[in-house]
Amino acid sequence: MATVDGKSWVSVTAFAISAAAISIAAAIFSVSSRRRKCERLASRVRELEDSLGASIEKAASERRGRVRAQKELREALALRSSDGSKPGSCSSYPMAPIGVAQSCFSTRNGTPRQPLLVPLSRACLVLDPSRVPAEALEGLSGYSHCWILYVFHLNTNLEKYWKQPSRSKFKAKVRVPRLKGGKMGVFATRSPHRPCPIGLTVAKVLAVDGHAVLLSGVDLVDGTPILDIKPYLPYPDCVCSATVPEWLKEENALAVGSVSFSVDFPSSLFSCWAITEKHSLYSSAKEFQSLIKEVLSWDIRSLSQKTRPHEVTSKNESNGGVDHLDTDDGDGHESDKYVNINASSSRSLADVTYHLILDGIDISYKIDYENNIMVERATVIRDAKSCRNYQYSYVNWREKLEQEK
Repeated sequence: MATVDGKSWVSVTAFAISAAAISIAAAIFSVSSRRRKCERLASRVRELEDSLGASIEKAASERRGRVRAQKELREALALRSSDGSKPGSCSSYPMAPIGVAQSCFSTRNGTPRQPLLVPLSRACLVLDPSRVPAEALEGLSGYSHCWILYVFHLNTNLEKYWKQPSRSKFKAKVRVPRLKGGKMGVFATRSPHRPCPIGLTVAKVLAVDGHAVLLSGVDLVDGTPILDIKPYLPYPDCVCSATVPEWLKEENALAVGSVSFSVDFPSSLFSCWAITEKHSLYSSAKEFQSLIKEVLSWDIRSLSQKTRPHEVTSKNESNGGVDHLDTDDGDGHESDKYVNINASSSRSLADVTYHLILDGIDISYKIDYENNIMVERATVIRDAKSCRNYQYSYVNWREKLEQEK
């Protein structure tokens, strides 16, 4: 019996030793297998890192080559001179508008000299889908205001810049309304007549929809080409310590005494509104009348009209007795001033009728010696309905504007 027990013990011991040996061998094999796998992974990581490094170096080399080629191209273009001047003196950069402004200001006359002076003035910036995807406007509605870079496309001297830039002879000094005709250096003013006819303005962002942006407080004339849109950032854009010259500190220098409407004006406006409301950016004739009052609350007349309102004696039959005066006031948009000239040179100031064109509607008004304005009537200008067939109107923006309220 003891022998049998001894043999059993030996068998169990041998089995245990064999099992332990097998476990140890399996563990050694597993460790070896994991080590080989880690080595393969490490080798693969090194290969990927080397490949990535080579790709980064290749991309950096291509970028350096592209930058070098662009620099050489700019230098070559700078050496080309269209008017035979000294090499390197003429340099240009290819730029094209990204869109156009649909504005309530049909002409330069009445367009505010500065932004935000007329809160109700609206414009719709319509971007070109072939150049700018709708995604480019994503996030802009989160800002209250934005900057707009644009072209003074109605300047009367643009052909000089196109044909012979070095001989354009732009005016170094311009007349400033606040100086009552006194002149100031062009770079100390907001005059549209500049060496490069580029404008900068700020406006309130009302809504964004697809390729369009609805703005208020604008000083853009209808059809203005838009070069760029940038968000207004208060912390770098607002300079609290900024100062201005003394001649700009006079308050209400361009304000009028009062703006009143004649008894017959509302009926004439409603007649016009029935024709123009489909393309307007305003909700009603009443709101449009408020816009008229805001625009005329600033004296939009040119310096020559203020000082010599009765000296215009010619007549333009093609414009229905309304003459077009092309003037530059120096600190804002070039002005298209319309005055009724169906009278002799002895006419008094109170008899002169001025015209403001808004949304294709001709607003006639008079102003007395105390700068009190009487708005007389409204008439639709010829072809206003057909020539202002815009894609966007108040109807397109109604839902978004109501959501903002």
